[in-house]
Amino acid sequence: MKRRDFIQKAGALAAVSSLPIGVGASILKNRQAEVFNVGIIGYGDRGSGLHNVLNRMPEKFTVKGIAEVLPFRAEPVSKKYPQIPVYQDFRRILDDKEIDTVVVATPLNAHYEHAKAVLEAGKNLYLEKTMLFTLDEIQAFQDFVRNYPNQTIQVGHQYRYSPLYFKVKEYIQKGWLGKVTQVSARWDRNGSWRRPVPSPEFERQVNWRMYREYSGGLVAELLSHQMDFVNWAFDTLPDRIYGTGGIDYFQDGRETFDNVQVTLRYDKIGMVGNFGATCGNQYEGYAFKIKGTEGTISLLTNDGIFYPEPEKKAKLQEVDGVSGATPITWTDNRNGIKLVDEPTKDGTIYALEDFYRCLKEKSKPLCNVNNAGNTAKLVALANQSIYEGIVIDGLFSSKD
Repeated sequence: MKRRDFIQKAGALAAVSSLPIGVGASILKNRQAEVFNVGIIGYGDRGSGLHNVLNRMPEKFTVKGIAEVLPFRAEPVSKKYPQIPVYQDFRRILDDKEIDTVVVATPLNAHYEHAKAVLEAGKNLYLEKTMLFTLDEIQAFQDFVRNYPNQTIQVGHQYRYSPLYFKVKEYIQKGWLGKVTQVSARWDRNGSWRRPVPSPEFERQVNWRMYREYSGGLVAELLSHQMDFVNWAFDTLPDRIYGTGGIDYFQDGRETFDNVQVTLRYDKIGMVGNFGATCGNQYEGYAFKIKGTEGTISLLTNDGIFYPEPEKKAKLQEVDGVSGATPITWTDNRNGIKLVDEPTKDGTIYALEDFYRCLKEKSKPLCNVNNAGNTAKLVALANQSIYEGIVIDGLFSSKD
C-alpha cells in the first residue's frame, strides 16, 4: 500500500472511530459501497413513485425494505416484490443493518419523527418535500442535524437538479431577462384531489392532504416547488406575505383550502411573486412565468421558452442572422428561444442521481436542510397568512 493511500485510509478510520459505534459503521460502509441499500418509509403515491425511479438505477440503489402502515398498500407491494420485506412498523427499517439510506415519503406531519429517527439510526436520509410541517419542527431539526455531520441529508425539491431550471437560473444571473420585477406561478387542476378510500376508517390516513392536522395543503404540496426555485434562482428570501383562500368549490368535509393565492414581496431585489392554485379549473394547469425588462421566461415542469422583449429580440435575431453560429435555438415562429432542445426527464431522476453523487462524495446536497428549511418556513408562514387573514412581515433575518 502506498504511503499516501495508507494515510488517507488511516485518517478516515480515525474520523469514524470518534463517532458513535452505529453511526461510524454506517458511514464507513457507505464509503466502500458502490450500491446503496435503501429503505422506504411510506408507500403512497410518492413513496411508490420513488421506488419506481430507484429501480431504474440498479447500479446505484437497491431497495431492501419498505414500511407502510396501510394494509391495502402493503399487501400488493409484498406480492409485487416478494424479495423485499414489507413492515408495518417503520423502526424495522431502521433496525436493519444492511440498509444504509432511507427515503421518507410519509404525510408532512410525520416527517419530523421519521427524519429524526433515521439520523439517530446512523443512516443517510432522502426526505420528501416539504421538509417539515411547523416552524418549531424546522428550527429543532436544523439544530438537531448539527450532531450528524457525516450523514447525507437531501430534501426533495427537484427543480434544484433539473437541467431546464439550471438554465433558467443561469439566464437570470447573467441578466438575459434584464431587471425582473414579477414572477407568476400557478398549479391548477379541476378535481377534488381526493384518493379512493376502501373503508371510512382510513379516510384521514389516505386523504391526509385534506386535513390541516397533517397537511400544508396546496401551498406545501404544489406551490412550494416554485417558491423554492425563486429562493434559489434569485438567491433571496421574501420579506412580506399576503395570503388568501377558501374552500370555494368542494364542500366535502375537507379542511385545507381548495383555492389559494399567495403574494410575496421581495424588498431586497424589488420583485413581486404571485403564487396560486385552484382545484376548480385546469385551463392553465402548471404555469410559471418570470418577467423582466428584457424578456419573459415561460416554463412548464419539463420545458421552457425565453420570449425577449421587442428591442432585445431584434438585436438577437440580427446577431443570429449575421453569424449563423450562435447557440440560440428559436421556436418555429421565431418569437422565442428554446431553453432546452427536448423536454427534460422526470425531476426525480435528476434528484436521485445527484443524491447518489453526494452519498459517494460525502458532499452537501444542493437541496439541503438549510435552504429547504427556509422554503418550509415560507410554506408554514404562507399558510398562517392564508388561514388567519393576516399580512406577515420580517420573515427572515438572513438567507442561507
